[in-house]
Amino acid sequence: MKAIVFDLDGTLIDSLPDITFSANSLLADHGLPALDKSQVAGFVGCGVRVFMDRLIAATDLSAAQYDSLMARFMALYVNATDRTEVFPHVHEVLQALREDGYVLGLCTNKPTAPMKAVLKAVALDGFFDVTVAGDTLGSRKPDPAPLRYVFDRLAATQGVYVGDSDVDAETAQRAGVAFAFFTEGIRVTSQDNIPHDVAFDDFTKLPAICKDLMRPL
Repeated sequence: MKAIVFDLDGTLIDSLPDITFSANSLLADHGLPALDKSQVAGFVGCGVRVFMDRLIAATDLSAAQYDSLMARFMALYVNATDRTEVFPHVHEVLQALREDGYVLGLCTNKPTAPMKAVLKAVALDGFFDVTVAGDTLGSRKPDPAPLRYVFDRLAATQGVYVGDSDVDAETAQRAGVAFAFFTEGIRVTSQDNIPHDVAFDDFTKLPAICKDLMRPL
């Protein structure tokens, strides 16, 4: 069984505008100035709790109000889907990969509720046989356990992981999986400093890349 597992934010979808909107709405609730997308991008990738830690550290939000801040942010985050867009050709490529006999999985650090909401909003919810969110297991990327879990649940004997960040690259390395690096996503690390097997900037190139990279797990 050949499997391709994808990251979500910055890989399949450009969700940074909605993540930024959610963060800035929280800041506005507390009378604080908005942040720009490039700054919020630096908070993304390691799960929502790390995101909140970084947001608090960068602003005058009070760490003593952590629980209430998180509750408010999650309420905003789950409902923020209007500004998110799927990267070009993603729908058609995912459909083509399924028709070619690949099984598809999703491994993201995004929590389950906003993951399900945005997948439905952008019509990606029917493509994946297995999904793992940031709160599915007791660990998150770059721990390799979530990625291995997806491949195991897919009963995959060969596989490729597709992502857009240094977190995804480290996850793939630690899991011993070939990594296809999408260069148009959310990252603050230089492309040259992100280890990868193949880099690509156009999803129409992905089927050929995965065919070449597919290797035993």
